[in-house]
Amino acid sequence: MTGRDRGLRILAPLAIGLLVLLGWEALVRLRGIPPYVLPGPVAIAEALVRDWGPLSASLLVTLKITALALLIAASLGLLLAVLFAQSPVLELSLFPYAVILQVTPIVAIAPLIIIWVDDVTLSLLICAWIVAFFPILSNTTVGLNSTDHNLLDLFRLYGAGRWQVLWRLRLPTAMPYFLAGLRISGGLALIGAIVAEFVAGTGGNASGLAYRILEAGFQLQIPRMFAALVLISAAGIGIFLALSLLSHLLLRRWHESAMAGGDRR
Repeated sequence: MTGRDRGLRILAPLAIGLLVLLGWEALVRLRGIPPYVLPGPVAIAEALVRDWGPLSASLLVTLKITALALLIAASLGLLLAVLFAQSPVLELSLFPYAVILQVTPIVAIAPLIIIWVDDVTLSLLICAWIVAFFPILSNTTVGLNSTDHNLLDLFRLYGAGRWQVLWRLRLPTAMPYFLAGLRISGGLALIGAIVAEFVAGTGGNASGLAYRILEAGFQLQIPRMFAALVLISAAGIGIFLALSLLSHLLLRRWHESAMAGGDRR
């Protein structure tokens, strides 16, 4: 990819975003829309600066839950996928329950989890983990099962044991799949944490950004509500970019999807 292409990939979305913000601000000012109905970008920026203290503290709470949920989902998802790859019977027995866990709306089960678990932070963590777990498990399982059978036969021909095949062949093959699932689960963990915070509605020092949104809504401080939404969106973008960078760093020297040639169209 040339320098011009890289610049275009950055500047084009920024230009579109700037035009949308300018149009939004112009619409609000020309039509005289009050801020408690639809605040403009300037009012949202002012609220973000004015209320940065409580909003940033809530952001850290939400990010902590998201990061822990993603770490647990990645660890358990990878471990269970490896077990599935070693035992097809185990995969056939347990994978349907993982699907059931994925398709069950977190909004429906979050109240039950919060009731059953005494600790609020732990209940939020469980809700976020449930949402983030399946993409990692599913993608990694597919990656482990996508190993070239010719290479598997070659390893067996040279007398490689099961764990040598797993460590030197199947896990490297599954790495791009695992990292793709990780990128998906990063945003889902954030969504799960936000949804759980909405249901829990906890205030005080343990309040996340979802509680700040509820609080601003009750007080009709709509610019603050939008400021919290901006932080949530920024956090989601930051998580995706960080995981994309991690994927690029791990794959750039050997996998076509991250090599320079893989970016050519």
